[in-house]
Amino acid sequence: MTLIRRTNDLFPTFFDDFFGRDLFESNRTASQTMPAVNIRETEDDYVVEMVSPGLNKKDFKVELDNQTLTISYEKEVSKNDKEENYTKKEFSYSSFQRSFTIPKSVESNKIEANYKDGILNITIPKKEEAKKQASRLIAIS
Repeated sequence: MTLIRRTNDLFPTFFDDFFGRDLFESNRTASQTMPAVNIRETEDDYVVEMVSPGLNKKDFKVELDNQTLTISYEKEVSKNDKEENYTKKEFSYSSFQRSFTIPKSVESNKIEANYKDGILNITIPKKEEAKKQASRLIAIS
């Protein structure tokens, strides 16, 4: 959030230099956001849904280490002109990492992940003993 607003962009100011104004300023924003995650529980499993439109599934890494499930993404994009006398060359690097502690009551060797329509879905099945049991009537003797 900018607290100081420029009224005249013709002259760079001390504040521009301090806050890192680009000499060849473009209309891009440099905001880095963390993908939104939904975690829901069903009778048989937990489902992690991560919204990440425009990404490629080959750049995701889903890893389980003990009881920590880590979802990460890393992508380096190089954009340059073929002209040798360029005034600006841009490199882009995007990454994120989210970690979650999963309960010991899951089948860790049966975790599955898929990516479709901009959503990464990870299904974490529960062990049989962790599933909700049907209620039963207990006879009193």
